[in-house]
Amino acid sequence: MTKDLKKNIMYQYLMLLVIAATAGHQGWRTLFNNLAVDEVGINGFQVGVIQSVREIPGFLALLVVYLLLVIKEHRLSAISVLFVGLGVALTGFFPSFYGLIFTTLIMSVGFHYFETTNKSLTLQYFSIEKSPFVFAKQKSWTAIANISMGAFIYGISHVLSLQSSFILIGLAVFAMGVWALFWKPTDKNIIPQNKGMVLRKKYWLFYVLNFLSGARRQIFVVFAVFMLVEKYNYSVSDIAILFVVNNIITYFISPYIARGINRFGERKMLSAEYFFLIFVFMGYAYIENGLLVAGLYVIDHVFFGFSMGINTYFQKTGDQKDIAPSMAVGFGINHISAVVIPVIGGFLWMINPQIPFLAGAILSIVSLGFVQLIRTNKLK
Repeated sequence: MTKDLKKNIMYQYLMLLVIAATAGHQGWRTLFNNLAVDEVGINGFQVGVIQSVREIPGFLALLVVYLLLVIKEHRLSAISVLFVGLGVALTGFFPSFYGLIFTTLIMSVGFHYFETTNKSLTLQYFSIEKSPFVFAKQKSWTAIANISMGAFIYGISHVLSLQSSFILIGLAVFAMGVWALFWKPTDKNIIPQNKGMVLRKKYWLFYVLNFLSGARRQIFVVFAVFMLVEKYNYSVSDIAILFVVNNIITYFISPYIARGINRFGERKMLSAEYFFLIFVFMGYAYIENGLLVAGLYVIDHVFFGFSMGINTYFQKTGDQKDIAPSMAVGFGINHISAVVIPVIGGFLWMINPQIPFLAGAILSIVSLGFVQLIRTNKLK
């Protein structure tokens, strides 16, 4: 199967863009908290505001369905990566609270729109048996890109300023996006997608799972690393090392997640994710050891890989022609809570840093209940 995939031009195209988008986003994530805390001097509430702004384009990802009326989907993927690079590069020129809001918004538009089109193209171009492995390969290449970026930042952190690092990384990602614009990876035999917005009652569980996934994920993304920096004084190098370790594990475990989905099904795999995340969030709230919390961060990231099951669940139960609009709608729903939670969570953090993580544990319990309703008897 791997040899067949490597010959597929769309597979090659998506992997190139996955590497570019991931490198840009990972570079931004690795450097952001130290720039925000050490040089700009923002507090937990302001971090929440910036992270909420970062998720607005995710919520607006449903507008992708209208962009696809005038731009081909694969082309929109490449343009999105251009925006990732531009936003990261500009961060180096605007090291202030409002500057971070502005540049974060640009980067986020690119990253979220790419994520939407990437999922859609993967489900359109690869079969039910192959799509989990394509998602897994993307995770593996994501891990490689993250490891490389972590090592790169670790190497330049003693030589370049944070601002210069943002500029250098952003320009490299922008160049990869330009290169992708010259590719022609499409296949005329792919089923045409419905145009415009698609909301169907029969997809309600897919929508609910996306909503809960977005809420849980934001608590992890916004506050886990921020806690390591603020509470345990992790440096740029420390965060870079953590990401490298994190992604080495992800690289090796991703193929097994794909096999697990094909063997055990989405319900069992997602149930395992949500069950263990209950204890991970409880650990964030009550463990008072920086190394153990970093270990929880790695475990959390591993289980996040299981979330590909939400998309493969739709592939097995939804209409093939609804994939592109439904991925956009699902991604937008995923980010409804993501726009609000960072601000609310930032306010609650100022009261007690344990509260956002306890909320994450509750959301995991609710998700565990809903996932029991998954049924995937339909094959294509």
